[in-house]
Amino acid sequence: MKKAKIINLFLAFITIISTLFLFNQPVAAADKKVASDSVMKKIKQSKELVVGTSADYPPLEFTTSVNGNTKYVGVDIELAKDIAKDLHAKLVIKNMSFDSLLVALETGKVDMVISAMTPNPERKKSVDFSQIYYKPSGEYFLINKRDQAKYKKIKDFAGQTVGAQTGSIQYQLIQSQMKKSKAKGLGKINNLVLALKSGKMSGVVMEELTAKAYAKNDNSLMAVRSDLREEQAGNAVAIAKGQSGLVKAVNKTIKRVEKDDLINKKYLPEAAKYMKTAQKTNTMAKYAPYFVKGIEYTIIITVFSVLIGIVLGMLLALMRLSQNKLLHWIAVCYIEFIRGTPQMVQILFVYFGVGALISNLSALVAGIIAIGLNSGAYVAEDIRSGIASVAKGQTEAARSLGLSQAKAYRYVIIPQALKNIWPALGNEFITLLKDSSLVSVIGVTELMYQTELIQTSTYRGVLPLFIAMIIYFIMTFTLTRLLNYFERRMKHND
Repeated sequence: MKKAKIINLFLAFITIISTLFLFNQPVAAADKKVASDSVMKKIKQSKELVVGTSADYPPLEFTTSVNGNTKYVGVDIELAKDIAKDLHAKLVIKNMSFDSLLVALETGKVDMVISAMTPNPERKKSVDFSQIYYKPSGEYFLINKRDQAKYKKIKDFAGQTVGAQTGSIQYQLIQSQMKKSKAKGLGKINNLVLALKSGKMSGVVMEELTAKAYAKNDNSLMAVRSDLREEQAGNAVAIAKGQSGLVKAVNKTIKRVEKDDLINKKYLPEAAKYMKTAQKTNTMAKYAPYFVKGIEYTIIITVFSVLIGIVLGMLLALMRLSQNKLLHWIAVCYIEFIRGTPQMVQILFVYFGVGALISNLSALVAGIIAIGLNSGAYVAEDIRSGIASVAKGQTEAARSLGLSQAKAYRYVIIPQALKNIWPALGNEFITLLKDSSLVSVIGVTELMYQTELIQTSTYRGVLPLFIAMIIYFIMTFTLTRLLNYFERRMKHND
């Protein structure tokens, strides 16, 4: 009873601190920026403009392969280039999920967001916006061509599932104007298109240019003008609160873009060129370097996370077995808290939460830390159970031979425990390799992130996923064989 009470008090304390931290950080950061216009100063000092986007929305922002390297292209990317040029800064693109962009902006991970974002009242409460730089002609339904006679208006989708990007204006329109339909939100447009083609959705709501882009590059799809009513149409650049100098500079660039009609004369033709080229040369062999890079980062994340997990797990296991009550309860509370919260939330908290205090914390390092900290809790329980499985007589025999408790654990207990828990540790390492895909949500270029880039560039949903599945299987199968080899060596030594 006392143990449960202490754990509950600790968890309540952690929850309160986390909540205060999350709600206080953006406000504190914003207050600081209002006084000093710090983002503009940072851009001038670093000579870099970091722009957040969700590059899965052709022709506004998407990716293409140039000599085996990823290139971000589209209307919004061209605008970002011109803004960076006017600020005399180098453009750095951070590609992440659309629903993570404003969080990244508020926590200082990006300097601005250019991602076909509409400045609605809800968003204006947390960030500022530039003037409108592009006004789409309306929303469109992307449907399967076989259903062209079936779905044309809002009423036709009654009782059907209609998708849109999570956190987008389109998703809000479905909820407010298509109440007889079921709204389904996904973070990536390519996943929405895949769900549409596989029959999981009857339609997807997109801006006109994006819907037509997917329809043009996939003969099985069709773009149909919707009868959705949007009160405030238009895309603007999102900028953190209090950055009046940066807003002014961005608006100056937008006015020049409008005056020279660059969107119609330059940006859209440039995007169309890349889309046409991609349509002609989209082969999986062309994107082999993407998969190779994804494998490289997946292995890096796995190796370092395993090292953190083992060291932390051993420390926590010994703390939990310690006679010192303080160390024991710290270990118990940590293990229970980590195992009781989703790993995705932990990754986002480390990157956006802790990252708000450590401005130069990269997505890769944040992902490794988050996965390693999560793994440590599970490894600790495996090690603890392994130690508990060793007969007490082993410890007594070691101590009777004059070994200290530390040496008894090091030379007698731990080696035996390791043999007992090796299969469980192996399962943890294999799970960790697959869980590395979760860090794609914060923009780490591991295998799943690269797969999504290929889906966006090729307008193909299933084939890149199938190839990624095969690669994951090869990696996990190889790791399994390696773990089995060491297990046989342990038994042979016995």
